[in-house]
Amino acid sequence: MSSRSEQVADDVLVTGAAGFIGFHVARRLLDEGRRVVGLDNINSYYDPALKRARLDILRRDPRFSFVQIDLGHRSTMAELFAKHRFSRVIHLAAQAGVRHSIDQPHAYVDANLEGFLNVLEGCRHNACGHLIYASSSSVYGANAELPFSTRHRADHPVSFYAATKKANELMAHSYSHLYRLPVTGLRFFTIYGPWGRPDMAIFLFADAIVKGRPIKLFNHGRMRRDFTYVDDVTRVISRLIERAPDDNADAAGAPARLYNVGNNRPEALMHVLELIEKELGRTTAKEMLPMQPGDVPETFADVGDLMRDTGFSPSTPIETGISNFVRWYRDYYRI
Repeated sequence: MSSRSEQVADDVLVTGAAGFIGFHVARRLLDEGRRVVGLDNINSYYDPALKRARLDILRRDPRFSFVQIDLGHRSTMAELFAKHRFSRVIHLAAQAGVRHSIDQPHAYVDANLEGFLNVLEGCRHNACGHLIYASSSSVYGANAELPFSTRHRADHPVSFYAATKKANELMAHSYSHLYRLPVTGLRFFTIYGPWGRPDMAIFLFADAIVKGRPIKLFNHGRMRRDFTYVDDVTRVISRLIERAPDDNADAAGAPARLYNVGNNRPEALMHVLELIEKELGRTTAKEMLPMQPGDVPETFADVGDLMRDTGFSPSTPIETGISNFVRWYRDYYRI
């Protein structure tokens, strides 16, 4: 992999900058002295006030600028790319949520397919030196072989959200092959931490415990997830941003790479719930339910390729990560 340091531009584009991962990535890049253009549409999938609070923190740094744009607006996206000619793009914006994709599939086509195409076109026409984009562990779908490896086939997604993420990988590879666009896809595994999304399990558990509501445990609580602390994710992206894939980086001869980003250690959901209860000093009732459509019982990331290429090793124990999340949760909601 080459550094392509001669192509580094003043501005890095981070899409989804008001989102959970995008906020943390933008903040790390600012801390490293980069100038960041953050893009988000501030939609109402979850509380926009949380997104604005994240942006308020980013705006404290004069090197950060923000544009509120919908990824699906083709002409506006083309104008943004033509104006800045970003040599580095970190694409984290998407319509998230596995279960929501069952009820609102069109939102996923608009954001995850049409929106991603506009990002690819912007990179193609403006000499982008490296596009890093978010995929998901959900692409492994019905794959029963653990740990999940990027060398495994991922042809049987069990949710429409997962199907759009797999489509993103195929779209990115086609642009990489046709236009020699260096791309790196990251299959994220259950990211958590301070400023996390309210629709994710750890946030939902904490909220239910504090408010005395029963916690819904699907598959009767027999779930395991490769919970990955958000600071470990930002370290990965920081290491990769100047490591654009060389030509012939993959077997098809394209400058393209694909990595799992996980903790490489699945945790039982019940254990994580117990940690949250301990941190909050209280418990609540549990409601045992069957497996939900589109869900899988376990995820487990093989991160060997990522460790080999970047020296990355996940370093945040679940106990530390949960403690940090609960501390933020208490502070933000004044509990």
